Amino acid sequence: MKKQNVIIIGAAGRDFHNFNTYYRDNESYNVVAFTATQIPDISGRKYPAELAGKLYPDGIDIYTQEELPELIRRFDVDECVFSYSDMKYSYVMALAAVVSTAGADFRLLSPKHTSIKSTKPVISVCSTRTGAGKSQPSRRIIELLMEQGLKVVSIRHPMPYGDLAAQKVQRFATVQDMERHHCTIEEMEEYEPHVERGNIIYAGVDFEAILRAAENDPDGCDVILWDGGNNDFSFYEADLSIVVADPHRAGDELNYYPSEITLRMADLVIINKMDSSAPENIARLEDNIKMVNPEAKLIYANSLISVDRPDLIRGKKVLVIEDGPTMTHGSMKFGAGTVAAERLGASEIVDPRPYTVGKLSETFEIYPDIGCLLPAMGYSGQQVRDLEATIRQADCDTVIIGTPMDLSRVIEIDKPYTRVRYELEELEGLNLDEVMDDFVHKMGLKNELSSLERCYCDHKRKSQTA
Repeated sequence: MKKQNVIIIGAAGRDFHNFNTYYRDNESYNVVAFTATQIPDISGRKYPAELAGKLYPDGIDIYTQEELPELIRRFDVDECVFSYSDMKYSYVMALAAVVSTAGADFRLLSPKHTSIKSTKPVISVCSTRTGAGKSQPSRRIIELLMEQGLKVVSIRHPMPYGDLAAQKVQRFATVQDMERHHCTIEEMEEYEPHVERGNIIYAGVDFEAILRAAENDPDGCDVILWDGGNNDFSFYEADLSIVVADPHRAGDELNYYPSEITLRMADLVIINKMDSSAPENIARLEDNIKMVNPEAKLIYANSLISVDRPDLIRGKKVLVIEDGPTMTHGSMKFGAGTVAAERLGASEIVDPRPYTVGKLSETFEIYPDIGCLLPAMGYSGQQVRDLEATIRQADCDTVIIGTPMDLSRVIEIDKPYTRVRYELEELEGLNLDEVMDDFVHKMGLKNELSSLERCYCDHKRKSQTA
C-alpha cells in the first residue's frame, strides 16, 4: 500500500509531539515537512534525525507556513495535520480551505491518538486561552500536594525554539539550569516561578522520554502535574483534568481551537479574574460551561496582584511590560501590570510604539491591536536586545514588569522599575484544598508526613483561609 505523504502544520510544540506519538514509527505515512508560524524565527530548521527515528535518517525540514500550498504540490501531499493552538475556528477552517484547494486533506488529531499514559497519577492544568491565569492554580496545587508530603514534578507544554536535539529532555531545578539551557524569556516566564519554589520542572521535545525521566526523577516523584500552554489539551492522560477559564474573553472558550476540547474534557473549571471581570461576562462564561460540560465542577477565584514598590507607580508615567504571547496571539488587551498601574494611580501609561526598534517594531506591525503595552518578546537574542533598547528610549518615570519572571535578570533596565506578582485567591465554595484532598484519597497516595507535620500544615492552611 502506498504511503500517505504528510505535512504537519505547527509552531514548534504540538507539531513535534503529534509526529512523535502518531507518525514517527508509523509505516503507513511519510512526513515530508513541518511548517511553522505563530512564533518568530523558528522555520528554516530541521527536525533532527536523532529525534525523527529510523524512518527519517536525514531528519525533516521545517518551512514557513506561507509556503504550504507550494509544498503540497511539490511533495504530492495527501494530508496536512493542523498541530498548533489558540486559534479562532474561522482561522482553522480558512487554513483547511487553503489545504483542500491545494489538493490535500485536512486533519486534526484527537487526544486519544496523542495522549501518553503515565505510571504516576497525573493532574493536567490547561486553559481556554493564553493568559487565562493558569500558572496561579498550578502553583497552588503543587503547594497543597507538597503540604501532604508528596513529591510533585511538573512538565511544561513545549517551547523548543533552540537546538532541538539538545532540548530532547530538559530538567530545571535552579535558575542556573535555565541559563545552562539558554532559555528564552518565554521559557523563563514559565519555569522560573516553579524553581523559585523549589519545584522540579521538565520540558523539551520528546514528551514520552520527558515523562519517563520525570517519573524517575532523582528527587522522587509521586504526582505528575501537566502545566499546559496556550489553550492546548494535555499531552498525557489525566486522572484529574483542570481548566482555567477567562471571563475577560468570555465566548472564546467556544470559538477557539482547541479551547472547546479542553473545556469538554475538564473535571474542574476554575473561573479566574473574578475581581476584574464584568458580571455579564462571568454569566456568559458560566452558561457556556454548563452547555458543553454540565458535569464539570466550578471554582471561582481572583487573580490577586501584589507590587513590590507601589511608590514607583503612584502619580508616575509608567511603561507597562506584559507577557509577550498573551498580548500577541493571546489577543489579551491588558495584564497584571496594567491592573497595577490603574489601581495604584499611575498618571499615564506610556505608549511604547514611538520608541520600539527592530523586532519589536515588527511585532506591533503583525499585532497592531496590542495598543499601549510593551510585550516582553524574547524568542531570540535580537528580540531581547531590542526590548532593552526600547525600554532605554521610552520617556517614562517607571517600568512596571508584569511578566511572571524577573526581567531585570536578563536585560539591563536603566530606569526605576517594580515587579507585579499574582497569586490565586479562591472565593467561597469549592476550593482546591478540597479537590486535592479528594484526589490524594482517590489515587491512594501515601501521606508521608508525621502527625505533628500534618497538624502544622492544617493550621497553616486554616490561617491562610482565614
